[in-house]
Amino acid sequence: MGSNSKPHAVCIPLPAQGHMTPMLSFAKLLHSSGFHITFVNTEFNHRRVLRSHDGDLGSFPDFQFMTIPDGLPDSDNVSTRDPASLLESTTKNCLPHLRRLLSSLKSLCPEIPKVTYIISDASMSFVLDAANEIGIPCALFRFCSACAFMAYLHYRKLLEKGLFPLKDAAQLHNGFLDTAVDWVPGLNHMRLKDFPSFIRTTDKNSIMFNFLMYQMDRAPMASAIILNTFDELEQEVLTAMAATLPPIYTIGPLPMLLEQVPENPIKSLSLNLWKEQSNCLNWLEGKRDQSVVYVNFGSLATVTNEQLTEFAWGLANSGYAFMWIIRPDLVKGDNAKLPLEILEATKDRGLISSWCQQDTVLRHPAIGVFLTHNGWNSTLESICGGVPMLCWPFFGDNDVKREEVQNLIREMMDGEKGKEMKKRTVTWKEKAVHATQPGGSSYVNLKRLINEVLVHKRRSA
Repeated sequence: MGSNSKPHAVCIPLPAQGHMTPMLSFAKLLHSSGFHITFVNTEFNHRRVLRSHDGDLGSFPDFQFMTIPDGLPDSDNVSTRDPASLLESTTKNCLPHLRRLLSSLKSLCPEIPKVTYIISDASMSFVLDAANEIGIPCALFRFCSACAFMAYLHYRKLLEKGLFPLKDAAQLHNGFLDTAVDWVPGLNHMRLKDFPSFIRTTDKNSIMFNFLMYQMDRAPMASAIILNTFDELEQEVLTAMAATLPPIYTIGPLPMLLEQVPENPIKSLSLNLWKEQSNCLNWLEGKRDQSVVYVNFGSLATVTNEQLTEFAWGLANSGYAFMWIIRPDLVKGDNAKLPLEILEATKDRGLISSWCQQDTVLRHPAIGVFLTHNGWNSTLESICGGVPMLCWPFFGDNDVKREEVQNLIREMMDGEKGKEMKKRTVTWKEKAVHATQPGGSSYVNLKRLINEVLVHKRRSA
């Protein structure tokens, strides 16, 4: 196939680490299937990526990076942008810049093929407008579970039924959040507190709630919906969702599906916003199987220094070896400060690092449990590794005590409940492996997505 006859996909993630990484995995899968790829970052994040990669992402004739501004004031700060401000700004400001980029691609690079398809993060639905204006079909990729997606789709109904916003702050604690919600298809035994926690506010103008409600209203405009999950994990809600949305393609877990791609320079590409520390895997070598607690609260969560200290003492007092990823911006507005006595007490069994290749770490046999905020990427990567999880939610008014951390780690590492959870996670790992191997549901769905949507639309045109 000549370079100009290739299908050309433009991939546009939300400018956050947890969205850039899975979109990059998907772009690699398309590239391995014969697509020319244009990957669009924001200028701010692309500078951060280049900084963390020593200024070099490599140069590939059929996999190019382009940028647009995010609409926020320019900055050389290496901290993550405030999520609410970023979402509001991209929605209001990015469309004209994307229009210009799409219209100029051919003139900027005359040798590249014409754009045939756009894959947008579902939280960047303004891309649908740009795609429609130039007559290019657009799919939306939602980087959350199908269950969370279905819950978001019913935010408007929560508003209509008077369940949002909360009448007063007392409803956070007086049992109101236990209100049964039995009208969401595919989600049984739901309570109000089981919805993504942006509902927990008295502010009817909440940026996050209204942003998500708006994005969900626009989902039916897409030519397809792509989810990083697998059928066996969320079958009931996926079946219910299929009745009201464009065709849905489940192609996860992406890290496992990507294993089917032969090794090549593009497969090893990463887009880390923080410099990856290479000592993590070396440190794990020689550790006993399932003997290490891995701790990582993802790319957005922030904690106070008091919470950091409680986690640290809980890890120290548990008695187990641990690897803890502490981002430079984990403590909001301050530097992370661990007491010297904790560092001294754990120097022979603890490793603290700033960033790592998490999916690889979680598949290392030395990892016994994952203390996590349970973002969807982390959850899937833990399933891929067959590692049981302890959850400390990112959102909500959750407190943390060192005794609880210590006791839960001990139970998970050596208790009966921990052993039972390990069995279940190994079972789910086996199902994920089956889904992503040739003939499995996600493997077949990727082929269907390419042939029925991404390439078929081009042939029809």
